[in-house]
Amino acid sequence: MDKTSKVFDIWAKAGRAEEMEEGHGVTVGKFLGSISFDKPFSFLDIGCGNGWVVRKIAQLPKCKKAVGIDKSKNMIKRAVSKRASKKEKYTCTNLESWNYAGKFDVVFSMESLYYSVPMEPALNKVFKMLKAGGFFYCGTDFYSDNHLTKRWKKVMKVPMDLRSKTEWKKMFSEAGFKTTAKQIKDTKHRAKWKREFGTLFVTGKKNPA
Repeated sequence: MDKTSKVFDIWAKAGRAEEMEEGHGVTVGKFLGSISFDKPFSFLDIGCGNGWVVRKIAQLPKCKKAVGIDKSKNMIKRAVSKRASKKEKYTCTNLESWNYAGKFDVVFSMESLYYSVPMEPALNKVFKMLKAGGFFYCGTDFYSDNHLTKRWKKVMKVPMDLRSKTEWKKMFSEAGFKTTAKQIKDTKHRAKWKREFGTLFVTGKKNPA
């Protein structure tokens, strides 16, 4: 088990999964609320934690299946214990070594991709797992423009890949995505970095076949 998995196993037991759900809920809710899920789709959440986004997405009428993966076994246990729909599936694995037979219409990740150091191999794996015309929505509070979060790497004491907003967009484009990015602020959050800089959401679209 790597250091990152150990940290999140401890966090899950300490109730930090629910704290993350609450802490990210506003910006993620705003972002997902801006997306039109008007056609049948399959969904993958990378670094799903306690499964809160998977549960939210599985409730949508057009969702065919919603899969969550996390390399923390305790996070996956939390997700399974909270399962609310037969459309939800959870697997304890890291993205890079996961062998999944199939592709997804939508892939989502919140505060997870940067634990893959460097991020490029993980991003390339996401690109391959998407259907033609599919989307990868990736959220992060840990980016260098948001200078108040730079210290997280020292606090966490695990490998983390820090990039700027420009570097995130470039990385997505070089992986083959048509890329856009925007920041969403939580103006009522107690943390200054949430209020002033907000969460960076990078959207990558895989070109249709």
